[in-house]
Amino acid sequence: MSKFKKGKSGETPGISTASLPDIVFMLLFFFMVATVMRDNSLKIKNELPVANQVEKLEKDRTMFIYAGKPSEAYKNMGTEARIQINDSFANLEDVQPAVYEFIAGTREELKDKIVVGFKVDKNTNAGLVSDIKQELREANALKVMYVTGVKKDE
Repeated sequence: MSKFKKGKSGETPGISTASLPDIVFMLLFFFMVATVMRDNSLKIKNELPVANQVEKLEKDRTMFIYAGKPSEAYKNMGTEARIQINDSFANLEDVQPAVYEFIAGTREELKDKIVVGFKVDKNTNAGLVSDIKQELREANALKVMYVTGVKKDE
């Protein structure tokens, strides 16, 4: 009798797929952690005034309204100060429907705690801000805050 037995004809063994779900979930978690959610892209110039006392609010109950002159890329919109809500230019008549839409999209327990944040360029006419505030009053959005830049220590 021979000591050596003839094995199979040299076939390679199959690839184990037991660790494949682990690898897929590691990639999924990596991309979930590394991905940044996009904020609004500004279409206006927005140089905020500075303040020495600021307070941070939660973003899930804050709606932002931007105001200022159109940026260089949007010079075709004119040189007058414009309103921007989300990613599009808006008129004064669009403020109330935007507020109602934002309130409808928030959680039930936060609907009465909605805060409207103004990010207004420091060179914007105060009349435009006053008109926006009047529209907010009519929409019963009475909690308003002004977003400022942080004053650097001298």
